[in-house]
Amino acid sequence: MMTRQEAIDLWNSNDLVGMGMAADAVRRRLHPDNIVSYIIDRNINYTNFCTEYCSFCAFYRPMGHAEGYVLAQQAIFDKIQETLDLGGTGILMQGGLNPDLKIEWYEDLLSSIKKRFNIWCHCFSAPEIVCIAEVSGLSLRDTIARLRDAGLDSIPGAGAEILDDGVRHRISRLKCNVQEWIDVHRTAHQLGMRTTATMMFGTGETFEQRMNHFEIVRKIQEETGGFTAFIPWFFQRENTSLGRFVKEEATAVEYLKMLAISRLYLDNITNIQSSWVTPGLKVCQLGLRFGGNDVGSIMIEENVVSAAGAHHRASEEELRRIIRDAGFVPKQRDTLYRTYFLN
Repeated sequence: MMTRQEAIDLWNSNDLVGMGMAADAVRRRLHPDNIVSYIIDRNINYTNFCTEYCSFCAFYRPMGHAEGYVLAQQAIFDKIQETLDLGGTGILMQGGLNPDLKIEWYEDLLSSIKKRFNIWCHCFSAPEIVCIAEVSGLSLRDTIARLRDAGLDSIPGAGAEILDDGVRHRISRLKCNVQEWIDVHRTAHQLGMRTTATMMFGTGETFEQRMNHFEIVRKIQEETGGFTAFIPWFFQRENTSLGRFVKEEATAVEYLKMLAISRLYLDNITNIQSSWVTPGLKVCQLGLRFGGNDVGSIMIEENVVSAAGAHHRASEEELRRIIRDAGFVPKQRDTLYRTYFLN
């Protein structure tokens, strides 16, 4: 198991190739079958009304804003049907923190989806769940249990940004704090649900602060084993207020180093995702030799990161091609990383 100091020393090293080889060795040990997976799913942003005003977000609209919306159930059903028609297996449903939507709204939506469709619901980030609990006057445990009973299958790791309260106070001071993010995921794991962990880096934080994030994720995984994957990606600065202060986005080299350290430090999490949404397809492909064993989703729809200036798009054929060209076997998976598809 890598120590914190070893990870810091590696970060400060210029041996990019050696770093990649070390991460690749861990990937091969955990995934000896040479398979790299991807998923067909859809991001459904059910509302853009939000009270948090995060400085890195270009998607939200304040309460009462003319451009704000809450999707009608039928609009969500239409998006789900289109996802299934395209061979999709899941939806990733997230939105702003909208205090007008109490738990009954979410229960009705989830149960209505499950009555109509056989689809996995990977929904609601930790800040959303904290908000639902607060506006509904419920404990976190009761909130997550009720959502689960209504049809919530798993919880995404979004809203983590950097799990360091100094960073959070600077970039998203109204959003849930580190302990609340931990409590949501730990409680979900205790209730038998799986979740993912994410990291959005490149907002001006130090590597020491990134290490605080890694340590928290590794410790939760040691306790619960509930994380299916870790997904690092970097801040997209265009169109955001934080972008005025963060003058340069993370480079491809920085992304690959972070991916390799993710794989080496989080050796108790089976899957590490190499992202294409912000770095692009070429860097994503390189990431498969820096510890990544998954390329994420074709993302039929994505509104949040694209609002901040990410313009990369990928079809299933493109993802399969970059996986094959990197020397791996492409396999479609489901949200729990089960690759039982024949293609």
